[in-house]
Amino acid sequence: MRDTVIVGVDGSSSSLAAVDVAAREAQLRDAQLRIVHAFSRLVDLDPMIHGVLARAERRAHERAPGLEMARTVASGETLTVLQSESRHAVLAVLGSRGRSGFGDLLLGSTVVQLAAHGHCPLMVVRGRTDPQGPVLLAVDGSPAGAAAARFAFAEAAMRDAPLVALHVWNTWSEPTPYDGPADPLNVVVDLDALREAHRRRLEEAVAPWRAAHPGVAVDLRLERGRVRHTLLEATRDAQLVVAGARGHGGFAGMLLGSVSQALLHHADCPVTVVRGKD
Repeated sequence: MRDTVIVGVDGSSSSLAAVDVAAREAQLRDAQLRIVHAFSRLVDLDPMIHGVLARAERRAHERAPGLEMARTVASGETLTVLQSESRHAVLAVLGSRGRSGFGDLLLGSTVVQLAAHGHCPLMVVRGRTDPQGPVLLAVDGSPAGAAAARFAFAEAAMRDAPLVALHVWNTWSEPTPYDGPADPLNVVVDLDALREAHRRRLEEAVAPWRAAHPGVAVDLRLERGRVRHTLLEATRDAQLVVAGARGHGGFAGMLLGSVSQALLHHADCPVTVVRGKD
């Protein structure tokens, strides 16, 4: 059975842009593209079949001639339909804005729920039109980040693009052991040792995937600063940013890490959120 890439459509320009990206992703993987629409009222069904879905198929054929395609038109809540379809997909693609069911994805919790509980990586198309540059991997050194690293390296190889592995560190992002008085104002941090520890974290996080993809040019970047701000700045020069659904030091009750949420809402290029193993 061929792999499947799914894309949610509703007729908006954002969802049609997502079709363009999804068609390319399916072509890169030699996969089938499945165009998905969820509706809540029966009256919506006929125009969707003869209008929106037909336009989406034409866009996909223009982007990737000869691509195998299928449709899913389902009655139900958007998140439920997409979660169900993601069980049989290698990638889900959505636009950042839209109409009807898909229209409020990034305005509420739906996209967070899908990124956190979907059964495949979620790519949200946002930012610059036809972005160029490297694939950007947000590295935090967490066990959950391994799945994101694996996806990012494979994506860079398929796109014949370089990969930038960026790890941002600072002195307040995690506890730092010290010997001295309990007064936090008297804490003395060994910056050189801390920087070296984060460098090792970065190198260890990418080592297995770098070995598996020797043809991918890799740029390891270690930067001290605010994590979300630094990563968002880096998306200005990337064609895609990849992050894990939950990061190092995340709170157990959070559906999605704060860095991933910031990227989904503010990145200047498409964003893929990848879940690790539960």
